[in-house]
Amino acid sequence: METSVLLFGFSLQLGMWIVASCLGLLLLVPIALWLAGIRYIPNDRVGIIEKIWSGKGSVEEGRLLASRGEAGYEMKLLRGGIHFGYWPWQYRIHKAPLTIVPQGKIGYVFARDGQPAESDQTLARVVPCKDFQDARGFLFGKSSGQLLGQRGRQRAILREGVYAINLALFVVITEDQVYRLNRMTRNESMMIDKWRGVLQSVRGFDPVVVGAYPINHRDSVEQTTVGDTIGVVTVQDGPTLDAGQIIAPPVGIEKDAEHNHSNFQDIEEFLKAGGRRGRQFGVLTDGTYFINRWFATVELIPKTVVPIGHVGVVVSYFGKEGSDVSGEDFRHGERVASDERGVQAKTRSPGKYAFNTYAGNVHLVPTTNFVLHWITGRTETHKFDESLKSIDLVTADAYEPSLPLSVVVHIDYQKAANVVQRFGDVKKLITQTLDPLLSAYFRDIAHKKTMLELLHDRDLIQEEARQELRRKFCGFDIELVDVLIGKPETQEATGEIETLLEQLRLRQLSQEQVKTYQQQCAASEKLKTLKMAQAQAELQTELTQSRVEIEISKNRGEAELEQARMRAEQTVVDAEADHRKHLLIAEAESKAKALLGEGESTRIALEGEAQANVLRKQIESYGDPRLYAVSIVSKHLSQSRQPLVPEQLFMTGSSRDGEKSGSEQGPLSSLIELLLAEKVGFKTEVFSNSEPEEKPREDDSTSA
Repeated sequence: METSVLLFGFSLQLGMWIVASCLGLLLLVPIALWLAGIRYIPNDRVGIIEKIWSGKGSVEEGRLLASRGEAGYEMKLLRGGIHFGYWPWQYRIHKAPLTIVPQGKIGYVFARDGQPAESDQTLARVVPCKDFQDARGFLFGKSSGQLLGQRGRQRAILREGVYAINLALFVVITEDQVYRLNRMTRNESMMIDKWRGVLQSVRGFDPVVVGAYPINHRDSVEQTTVGDTIGVVTVQDGPTLDAGQIIAPPVGIEKDAEHNHSNFQDIEEFLKAGGRRGRQFGVLTDGTYFINRWFATVELIPKTVVPIGHVGVVVSYFGKEGSDVSGEDFRHGERVASDERGVQAKTRSPGKYAFNTYAGNVHLVPTTNFVLHWITGRTETHKFDESLKSIDLVTADAYEPSLPLSVVVHIDYQKAANVVQRFGDVKKLITQTLDPLLSAYFRDIAHKKTMLELLHDRDLIQEEARQELRRKFCGFDIELVDVLIGKPETQEATGEIETLLEQLRLRQLSQEQVKTYQQQCAASEKLKTLKMAQAQAELQTELTQSRVEIEISKNRGEAELEQARMRAEQTVVDAEADHRKHLLIAEAESKAKALLGEGESTRIALEGEAQANVLRKQIESYGDPRLYAVSIVSKHLSQSRQPLVPEQLFMTGSSRDGEKSGSEQGPLSSLIELLLAEKVGFKTEVFSNSEPEEKPREDDSTSA
């Protein structure tokens, strides 16, 4: 038992000795390797070599890195792996991480050694050095004697990636950390931390994104969307502006320019092209730009939008002094060409413009009709009339109303530059010119009108104001479209205007009543006509039948009349023929009788002489010739076959005073008169003892 315990104790001691020996060996190996000058650098780190002593002495005054084998920090870097010959009594190796610039970020570099910057420089010039990974190339370039690189903040920046940079020479500032050697002074470290804080405040580690894009806030999940913007660049390096200039002129912006600086991303080309420090006339449009914020700051401003219905008048603060293009007749200022300083004659049409508002201003002038309200408490969206109020009036009968007024105006787009040059902007035109003009005009009208006339003659006043103000507005290069006058109002609670309005209402009501009565009378007449038409419609059948019968009777009468006319015409024709026949017969008989009469007269003449003697004796025998005549007539009447009283009596017409009728004349003379009357168309009447026979009556024209 005791033997077993002894063996166990010996074995335990032996194991402990072996473990201790192994641990000692493990500790001795690194020390041995270190003493042998062997150094191991991990792949994610770099080794910065510091020579403790050298037979060539220390670095020269003002220098930090050794360039000719002096004691100090060497330019060479040790990358990942095993390196030999770095004896611990001569070299000190500082292991530092690789410099990492995150994706989409920017890294800034500060050089601790190099040539001092010139007096007019803000940042050190760019030297080709493989993104600061070649320390010797940065300091000396291809030569080995004269310094080339400059100490201080560098113009060149680092884009995203991993870099093996000698942190003894350079300090790299990124958004996540500062890559530096922990051998810097406290003041130097504080200065670098301050720079980092400033860059973070201006988002200097992010590229400049111009245009609408979302911004992710660091302390929240919310996003802010920046509107449609442009970037105004302010350069902090380069020659200063000439006297009198406030904006740096654009340089190297054309694609084929000799020194195109790619929108301020290539600093050296910008300076070679003649770029000046200060706010730049050229702006950044939509896109992403990796710009060194130590060299230039970028301010995002909205694009200038000229909406539809407007034009933009450009007042430029940049450019050469131009000549006046407004002409001799325009004496309110000068207008210049598009690339000259002043009010430019050419206006901007509706659209979006990348316009640098620090280099000028765009005054929007409406070209469509817009309304201005002289009404207290009312304004349009354009805000031109926000300071206008109702016009205070005093009437001829001592009323003090306020007149609400609306005016529609229009500005010709070709005269927009005139308006801006003359008044400054549209709002000043309204407040400083149109407002006092309209106020004075309507106050003058109110002084000549009573309150009742002002209310009643509103349309006449409005028409006169339209004509007069249109003429006056033309003198200010604007056009008056219309004037709209509202109802005058008073602030007092006396109700005087309401009394006048009540009188007008009563007057109008009376006029309307008269018109109503007239319309009612007209309606009654129309109603009477309607009822008559309805009655006629109800009796339309009988009315139609009666009208048909009337037409039939009329047609029958016309037919009978036509037949009678034809019979009468035939009778007239027959009568004329008979009459001509009788005339011919009578003429022949008269000639025969004339011839017989001549022979008979001769015979009678001969016998007459003999009979005259006999007759004389007979008459003398009666003693009175009248008795003899009566005896002869009695004798002849007794022998005549003609009745003593004739059955028919022919009369040629009614007897006249002083003349004998036909019955008292002889038969021959009666016949002659009858023939003459028939020839000349006189009417003849036939009387008889018997019932008279109806004969056809001839027209005067037919008898003639």
